[in-house]
Amino acid sequence: MECLNFERTDGVAKAISPLLELGAYEALWDQPGASFRTLAKKFESAPGAVPSDFVPWKRAREYADYVVDRFRKAGVTRYGVRVHGAGEYPERLRDAEHPVAVLYYRGFWDLVYSRSIAIVGTRSPTREGLARTRKLVRCLVKDGFTIVSGLAAGIDTKAHRTALEEGGRTIAVIGTPLSFAYPRANAELQDRIGRNFLVISQVPVKRWESQDHRLNRFFFPERNITMSALTEATIIVEAGETSGTLVQARAALNQKRKLLILESNFHKPELKWPHKFEERGAIRVRDYSDVKRHLSEAPNQDR
Repeated sequence: MECLNFERTDGVAKAISPLLELGAYEALWDQPGASFRTLAKKFESAPGAVPSDFVPWKRAREYADYVVDRFRKAGVTRYGVRVHGAGEYPERLRDAEHPVAVLYYRGFWDLVYSRSIAIVGTRSPTREGLARTRKLVRCLVKDGFTIVSGLAAGIDTKAHRTALEEGGRTIAVIGTPLSFAYPRANAELQDRIGRNFLVISQVPVKRWESQDHRLNRFFFPERNITMSALTEATIIVEAGETSGTLVQARAALNQKRKLLILESNFHKPELKWPHKFEERGAIRVRDYSDVKRHLSEAPNQDR
């Protein structure tokens, strides 16, 4: 693991071991009934606490050694962790309903401080949806935005690949540990983004590997909530009535982030969600000039 310098943004240093915090976080997740909600409540009840405050040193080290070994075997290099209350952890992530205490990352962390827009949508896009994604990403990259998506099949993959093709920056917020890729077809893409840009995960390795794989599904919608909190706006290109994308739509509105929905979604009679979200404050956009107008005011990215 790379050597990280953790220092509180309020000027009060909090010296911690990234390795120890990684292990303690993994140990907390290995307890019965652990979830993002229960862990968030644990940290809420102890302001200023870090994972190692709840886990014995020896136990934390055992879990850390396990994860380091799994990362090594998976070929994961240049990785680190960010811990709330102990360093370069963006405070805007605390806007999530159940904010995570630890984020794993691979790549260049400073990218989280660039102006970033989440592009999301269905795993089974139409040809028109893919074309709209490409056009949208090309325009955003030209205007200097970092493209953020979830590395899922379909719209996500198209967003990441277009950003790379256009010489732009991209961040992948994944629903698996850094040592896994889903879908497997995106393993090379995930590795490429991790080597040259940034991959972020909040998924504990030991818990992911030890429980029934069907139970790991809940990590994917949770990453959408984090993705929304990390970015200044979410743009939905194309999504069905039961798409996981709508989890991010709800999160964006709850977190006071801009939610932009492409006009084409409103012309599908079978879809009710675009109208429901528009009534709640989502913005209908017809072309890139609409998008650019709503993104014209740069937010404070220091949070």
